[in-house]
Amino acid sequence: MNSTLTRQLIILPLLAAVLAMLHACGSASAVGRPAAAPQPFAQTYVLTQGASVAIAPAAAPGISGATGTTAGAPSLKLERVNDSRCRIGAVCVWAGYISYSFALTAADGTTSNFVLSDSMPNARPSVTQNGLTFTLTGVEPQAVPAKNEATPDYRVSLRVSNAPSS
Repeated sequence: MNSTLTRQLIILPLLAAVLAMLHACGSASAVGRPAAAPQPFAQTYVLTQGASVAIAPAAAPGISGATGTTAGAPSLKLERVNDSRCRIGAVCVWAGYISYSFALTAADGTTSNFVLSDSMPNARPSVTQNGLTFTLTGVEPQAVPAKNEATPDYRVSLRVSNAPSS
């Protein structure tokens, strides 16, 4: 019994030291290797106000879930369509603009917001967030509604890619 206890006191610390060295060797060999470049992708999504979509494949640097599945993929939500354009038949002091507010939720739960517009001052039709580029590609309906017409249900199209917009 005494020899068994002595063996355990010697073997357990020795085993722990060997495992620590193996872990250190594995970590050191990964340091010198460059990270694999993500596979380029581009996908077009169509969203209505309040709708959200999982961005897959989520193969952007810095975003979890780069396996190409929707599990752990970031999600994009069209929070609001702001259409302040002068309606047909109305008398306006300025032409107005239309803009689209989005919320991007990363796999870790952090959220960032951005606005896209091709007509609003100080806004752009393309923006890069968390390694993904979002580019406005269209909206339906494009026509400005008439003065007494109800606000349309806009369908906003945007291209999402992990490469800078060109």
